[in-house]
Formats: sequence, structure tokens, C-alpha cells
Amino acid sequence: MALVQTSVFGFAGFSGSGKTTLIERVIPLLVARGLRVSLLKHAHHDFDIDKPGKDSHRHREAGAMEVLVSGGKRWALMHELRGAPEPGLADLLAHLSPCDLVLVEGFKHDPLPKLEVHRPALGHALLAATDPLIVGIASDTPVASPLPQIDLNDPAAVADFVLAHAARPPTKSP
Repeated sequence: MALVQTSVFGFAGFSGSGKTTLIERVIPLLVARGLRVSLLKHAHHDFDIDKPGKDSHRHREAGAMEVLVSGGKRWALMHELRGAPEPGLADLLAHLSPCDLVLVEGFKHDPLPKLEVHRPALGHALLAATDPLIVGIASDTPVASPLPQIDLNDPAAVADFVLAHAARPPTKSP
């Protein structure tokens, strides 16, 4: 099964709810259906994928705006904002190579359809109560909501839901 154009679908939820684990279980199921899947994850803290002492890290520390590292199995582009504002979701999506589906973890306030990953035991209110773009809830326990609910431990059902609700990506603002 292949989608006509790149589609986007988000996963939202509080830290510790299981978003990353669920996405990790859903991706192979989507790939097995013949889809090219990419992931865009938002980090809420200062993060670094580079290691101090490595050439690429030294070049960034020296002031390079971008450092692209390439090897026989992968390449990575690191872009330093150097005080510029963090780019929005549409701008970041524009950097990805063509694919069938982009899964987005985080960016819970951006305009895209989302599945809320919710564990009532963590004690948080449902994000769906205030976010009209949440189209379903994946939980380990039934919750009081009119939205469709999926068992958090059923990644095949989650994959089906994602494909049924994915949307075309937002356009980049001028």
C-alpha cells in the first residue's frame, strides 16, 4: 500500500507515556506495507547528536553554521541556529527527503492530526480535551472521551489508524 503524496501524522502525549516505544513498534509495520517512513522528533531540551572531540563537533564549536558528516552507511546534517528562532514544523518537513509518511513526535501545538498516547496512571489530564486536532487516543486503559480509542499495546491497530487519519503536510510559510 502506498500513499499518493507525503502524508504527516503526529503523536502527542506527556513524557513517559510511551510515544517513542509505540512509534518504534509502528514503523516496521508501516515499512512492511511498502511505505517509506520518516520521523521528525521535537526535543524540548538542549540536545546534541555529536560527540565532543570529534572533528564535526570541533567544527561546529569553531562557528560553522552547518556540518554535514557522511559515511558508507549514513549521513547527517547538523545545523546550528546561532540565535535564530527555532524553525517551525513546515520548515523542518521541507528538509526531509521524499517519502510516503512522516511521523511526528512532539510538536503537539502544530496543526496536524495527532494520536494522543495516554497512560491514566501518570495522572495527567487528556490533551484531547483542549486540542481539536487530536483524532484518537492510544491508552493502556479505557478513558472517558468521545474520540476513537486504541489499545496502546496493539501497534497493528495504531498503524491502521495512522494510515486512515494521516494528512498532507502543512505548507511552509513565506
